[in-house]
Amino acid sequence: MPHAPQTFVHLHNHTEYSLLDGASRIPAMVARAAELEMPAIGMTD
Repeated sequence: MPHAPQTFVHLHNHTEYSLLDGASRIPAMVARAAELEMPAIGMTD
């Protein structure tokens, strides 16, 4: 039986709305996830 391809998803990311922890902008994070073919990302603000 063939195995399904594995995917990786970051579940602990901080955006610019997370004081003192993050500087990433949401559109940039989404674009990068799309470039890496990630089906989702988790934001933990």
